[in-house]
Amino acid sequence: MSKNKIFVECHEANHYCDKNQYKEATLWEKVKLNIHLIYCRACRKYSANNNKLTKLINKPEVHSIADDQKQAMKDLLSQELSK
Repeated sequence: MSKNKIFVECHEANHYCDKNQYKEATLWEKVKLNIHLIYCRACRKYSANNNKLTKLINKPEVHSIADDQKQAMKDLLSQELSK
């Protein structure tokens, strides 16, 4: 396969997408990926899902309850189970 090839197959585009997600893609790989995304709906969806995954991992919005609230829930559960 020629390195100067502008149009790439889906498996190559997905590989470039993965590399781009981790900031490892070269400028040429990004160009080929973007050209491929213009005409390939499946790879656009793959790329969008990758972007969502990256955002979820980098900025998780997980909120947990305080330790005293956890203990109160455990105590309440224990009381209900002992009935």
